[in-house]
Amino acid sequence: MIRSLYTAATGMIAQQTQIDTTSHNISNVNTIGYKKNRAEFADLMYQTMQYAGTPTSATTMSPTGMEVGLGVRPTAITKMFNQGYFKETGNNLDMTIAGNGFFQVQLPDGTTAYTRNGSFKLDGDGNIVNSDGYRLLPEMTIPADAIEISVGVDGTISVLQPGNEEMTQIGQIELASFINPAGLHAMGDNNFLETAASGAPNIGNGGEDGFGQIKQGFVEMSNVQLVEEMTDLITGQRAYEANSKAITTSDEMLQTVNQLKR
Repeated sequence: MIRSLYTAATGMIAQQTQIDTTSHNISNVNTIGYKKNRAEFADLMYQTMQYAGTPTSATTMSPTGMEVGLGVRPTAITKMFNQGYFKETGNNLDMTIAGNGFFQVQLPDGTTAYTRNGSFKLDGDGNIVNSDGYRLLPEMTIPADAIEISVGVDGTISVLQPGNEEMTQIGQIELASFINPAGLHAMGDNNFLETAASGAPNIGNGGEDGFGQIKQGFVEMSNVQLVEEMTDLITGQRAYEANSKAITTSDEMLQTVNQLKR
């Protein structure tokens, strides 16, 4: 009975993690470039009462063992990098990656961060930056007199200036990919940092060497499916209630034992 109290408690803690993760996904259902999280669990160690194969006589053995599980624990919260849906904006500096890859932005300390959020803007110097002012890499400057900006599927950025009939190429966006994107460190603001688990970035151009094409005038929305998250929220809540009921039942059994002596 005491053991069941602690076992059910691990279940409540695990379901709280599930609900926390689901709530975070729901809160970011409209966040550009957000990738949903998935909580993963594993059973805890077992208390072995009898091993399978234990002799029961000179000629027979037990076909099964007797192992009592001691609960559950969270093992990982994994980022799911499947594609979100595209939303057309008509903004020349809004871009999305149709396929594999990350945009690269430079943090204030010089570190390179990686993001799927392709909502870019111009700063006062004509640099292409995100909403936090982090510059898109490689750095490119849009001329002040540019009247049109074009982004090719390979990341080539061209501008049309007054007096010119043809567009002038000013640079090309380079994308990054990782052998294990789930190993990236999520630092917030839709940015990720390289880790030993993610592996070193592979740099390339859109539409080449396994990289997705860059689409201008679109942004990639969150890959969260609200119906799935609401279903997970309900099942997590019910599992939490069930584990709570197991604790209540164990407590009532202990009360029964305490009342044996009057």
